[in-house]
Amino acid sequence: MLLPLPLLALTFGLAAAASTSNEGSVTDYAPTTGVQCPTDAPLVRVFTPQDQTLNALEAEYVDARASNVIPGAWRDWIGDGSGIGYNASVITAMEGNWSKIGIAISGGGFRAAQYGAGVLSGLDARNESAKAAGTGGLLQVASYLSGLSGGSWITGSLYMNNWPTVKDMVFGNGGNLSGWLLDLNLAAPAGLDLFNQDNQYFYGSLLWSIEAKAMKGLDTSITDPWARMISYHFLNQTTRANFFNNDTAHGAGQLWSKIPEIPAWQQYEPPFPIVMSDSRPVGSNMTTALPPGPVVYEMTPFEFGSWDPNLSAMVNMTYAGTHFVNSNPPNATACVTGFDQAGFIMGSSASLFNQILDFGQNTLQGFSSQDASGLLYVLDRQLQEVSTRANDVANWPNPFQALKPQTFEDSASDWLELIDGSSNGENVPIGQLFVRARGLDVIVAVDSSADEATFAWPNGSSIVKSASRMTNLLLASHQPFPPIPMTTDDFISTGVNRRPTFFGCYPTQSPPEYPMLIYFPNSPPLNGDNPTTNTGTFQIAYSPIQTRIFIDQVHNNTIGGFVPNATGSDSNFGKCLQCAAVDRARYKISPMPSRSDFCTTCFQQYCYDAQNPPSQSELPGRQFAFVDPDPQGVSGALTFFAAHKAALIGGFVGLFVAIALLVTFLIWWKRRKSREAEYHAVGDLHDAEDEDAYLVTLGLDKYELKPRRRKWLKGGDKFAFSFM
Repeated sequence: MLLPLPLLALTFGLAAAASTSNEGSVTDYAPTTGVQCPTDAPLVRVFTPQDQTLNALEAEYVDARASNVIPGAWRDWIGDGSGIGYNASVITAMEGNWSKIGIAISGGGFRAAQYGAGVLSGLDARNESAKAAGTGGLLQVASYLSGLSGGSWITGSLYMNNWPTVKDMVFGNGGNLSGWLLDLNLAAPAGLDLFNQDNQYFYGSLLWSIEAKAMKGLDTSITDPWARMISYHFLNQTTRANFFNNDTAHGAGQLWSKIPEIPAWQQYEPPFPIVMSDSRPVGSNMTTALPPGPVVYEMTPFEFGSWDPNLSAMVNMTYAGTHFVNSNPPNATACVTGFDQAGFIMGSSASLFNQILDFGQNTLQGFSSQDASGLLYVLDRQLQEVSTRANDVANWPNPFQALKPQTFEDSASDWLELIDGSSNGENVPIGQLFVRARGLDVIVAVDSSADEATFAWPNGSSIVKSASRMTNLLLASHQPFPPIPMTTDDFISTGVNRRPTFFGCYPTQSPPEYPMLIYFPNSPPLNGDNPTTNTGTFQIAYSPIQTRIFIDQVHNNTIGGFVPNATGSDSNFGKCLQCAAVDRARYKISPMPSRSDFCTTCFQQYCYDAQNPPSQSELPGRQFAFVDPDPQGVSGALTFFAAHKAALIGGFVGLFVAIALLVTFLIWWKRRKSREAEYHAVGDLHDAEDEDAYLVTLGLDKYELKPRRRKWLKGGDKFAFSFM
């Protein structure tokens, strides 16, 4: 049943009373309307694939990092180059020509966020084991970091928390970071009972935020409570102690356009961030996977828009909530700010509801019944309070209305309908990194897709989809794609979905006709351990033990590479990764130096060569079926009991029998001890010749008693302790 409206109002009132001015309010989620529009520069820029240019502020940041930070990061990572077979003169020549690198983190909910965390920890020079392995350092030399859906959650978390280490970000640092608190269920953090006080206060907070936004005349949807739920875990201001009260704004009011104000950004520490989302053509009401045609959008701290040839336009992110028509606001005071809530950006990238929400039947496919009930309950309460135009998508005012009507399918619409970034099959957001204007040399694809039906591992389908879309639709705006296996069956048969692989190692031109693609798929442990990382996309709670083991397993795979025809890690993988990262720099030097012998050997092991493809048979000894490392944790206790009911019942029966035997033994032992005590008490009063007669009366044997008694006295305590 639903809460009566007076009780819901009371929930809002209690939430309001608990909020404090110095930490903001959850109502800060509401954008500001009626803002004076700036006139000193255009807020919408329109271009073509042939004249595409970067936003000036993006170019300024990336170039400043490339000049001031990245050269030192390269030196810290590869030293003088001798470890990978290059001499000092080659490295000196590379210093002005380093490869330009981007990293893309895939979608997949909490699984993707944790997988991305594990990979990034393995590429981070701040992690000691990654640094020792030689992989730690790639993150520091990267110029871009893109995220989609669950990958956008870790991306947002890194930037909104001032670029912490993975360890501090996920598990907390005992100070200003409380960690992700993944054991508190995303949709029902206080447990199964949606109507207990803590859950009701939590839902009240969400609805209070959303109502504040709706009161500004902006349509909301199920994406809005979803975005607020995400904020509680991945933004700052939320701790275990304040999770169910409003002592803080729980991330409301934290804006994507404010990322350049964080201290780490001021020091040029992090790469440039991008989050992407797909769009459902307005009016189509599609509830299936998208074809490749609809526009793919990106969100950076400076802009929202698309490089796709059928749009090729961007709007200033600060004013992304404004209804522009022909690049102009309706009037001078019609601008909107604060629409770019960090949680809403991440929620828009992960808005997967158009394919799984059946509101008529009140069902959400994929989620457990408990989790679906929490989400549907909040949506139902939301729709009773405010109206909305489309409840299964992220509703964005269309800043590109009336632009390019011949090619842009939503040119006539007032609104855009954004949905999960993997809806067109591209679950790894590498498209934004192939944009010609960004000029990347190396792209790292971090793929935690759950493609395989049986064991939920990636099968390369995202990479295949991206290659197809870029080849058929985006040749004018994006770089060509390197050679890859042509089908998902080929990905599986070659085994490149089971281990790190370098694609594009053998270009035929200089400069190369395509970037190098370094692929890190979620895969079983190298050493043959049971896997814990192929969890479900809709699992929205993890125990601390499960999260720690999950991230450790991914981290170890990331720094370990693989050894052909064996289990275990490759001690040279860190250096091989360095070879892949620097290789494109060779093509920028004249005359171009030869690839080192060491790197040539690495490429023979890790590169995909279509003329001589590898085989999955080179990866023996892997376990594929998921094994819960914490079956008694928040997500597994009931499942574990159901799966092991017979064994548990048998165990309880066995325990009962053991206890009964123990009790019988202790009674017998106590009686025997009493008889012994009686013997010693009387023996002190009798001569030795009387002892045998007395033993006979007690039923004890003289020659057995003393050795047995010594054993009891010496070992009795230890025996009792170990049994307990």
